[in-house]
Amino acid sequence: MNAEIIAVGSEMLTPERVDTNSLYLTAELNKLGVEVVAKSVIGDDRDRLADAVAHALRRSPVLILSGGLGPTEDDVTREAVAQALDRKLVFDSEIAAALERRFAQFKRKMAENNRRQAFVIEGADVLANERGTAPGQWLEESGSVMMLLPGPPYELRSVFERQCLPRLARIVPPLAIRTCEMRATGITESELDQLIAPVYKKYDNPATTILASDGTIQIHLRARCSTAADADRLLAEVAGPIQLLLGHRMYSTNGDSLEMVVGALLVKAHATLAVAESCTGGMLGERITSAAGSSRYFLGGFVTYQNAMKVELLAMSRETLERFGPVSAETAAAMAACAARRTGATYGVAITGVAGPDPVAAPDGQLLPAGAVYVGIAGPEGVRAVHRQFPGDRKRVRVFSTQLALDLLRRQLLGKP
Repeated sequence: MNAEIIAVGSEMLTPERVDTNSLYLTAELNKLGVEVVAKSVIGDDRDRLADAVAHALRRSPVLILSGGLGPTEDDVTREAVAQALDRKLVFDSEIAAALERRFAQFKRKMAENNRRQAFVIEGADVLANERGTAPGQWLEESGSVMMLLPGPPYELRSVFERQCLPRLARIVPPLAIRTCEMRATGITESELDQLIAPVYKKYDNPATTILASDGTIQIHLRARCSTAADADRLLAEVAGPIQLLLGHRMYSTNGDSLEMVVGALLVKAHATLAVAESCTGGMLGERITSAAGSSRYFLGGFVTYQNAMKVELLAMSRETLERFGPVSAETAAAMAACAARRTGATYGVAITGVAGPDPVAAPDGQLLPAGAVYVGIAGPEGVRAVHRQFPGDRKRVRVFSTQLALDLLRRQLLGKP
């Protein structure tokens, strides 16, 4: 069974507001085996909303609308749905009386426009809202069900859990939805897709989605079966060959971030880590410490943006900087070794580069282009540095630099440098 969600309200079309209700509703529907196939945000326009409702009902047997049930003139959900279904709005005196009692309870007089919330679409069941003034409504139309829910999240969740979930459980056929999220790095989206497409294209179920963001490629598998066991079996059938094809480029099979994976490997190895950063200005340390429990392995870091700080804080050789320049393999390796030595860490990781937008002159007079990055790693296996040329703006270069540093450390810990 498929479902659609419509968030109502012109404020949801501004950059200041985010539709979090649809995320909650999607999670709850998936637990029932209902797949959300479309989401939309419609402003406070009755005709446009009515048109969206009519189209959604022709496509999906479950439709949920959130918002637009308040007392003001721009709350048009009731009118729009009535228009789409060609039904009347009927004034419910019991709702009006309950609203008056609610206001009296707080020693306030109810404004006249609150009476708009007492109008119910012909044939609808009223869904009591114990946390607000706007009741929800449940409608059935030509084999489809529609839910009108209040917009405030704490009200919507209460109405949905108390009033809608029990009704849906009685009409939704048994179905289990299971997902698998794998993550890879060190490969482009197009290269990954070319590599694994022969596997996932054999299957309509599970559905496969590939997403790329900040150096990570996510592979989402979504299986729908009559039982959870069948869905899990199907996921394993597809995920197994994909993992073999990607090999060490895959760093997570459960959606864990790269910093979480690296942290777990450090704990397993009883190893500690220190970092030294130049062009990333502390971003690597921030990523590492964003993982819960990072205090078990992360000793600290040095943000040495200027050469003088590299010498003073890291005790790095001034001769290395003068001979090779601050952006070089030699400097990256020295920074990593110094970070490990100064803190007593098992591993030291360093980043230096040209974040941009302007190039930087090397000691030999050559210009290092924006995006030139060196990552150094020092550990029991020795010291080495890796060079990459990243495309993009300053932010992208810095983010990709931290991704490279974490992945190089991961591979070092796995013995696959």
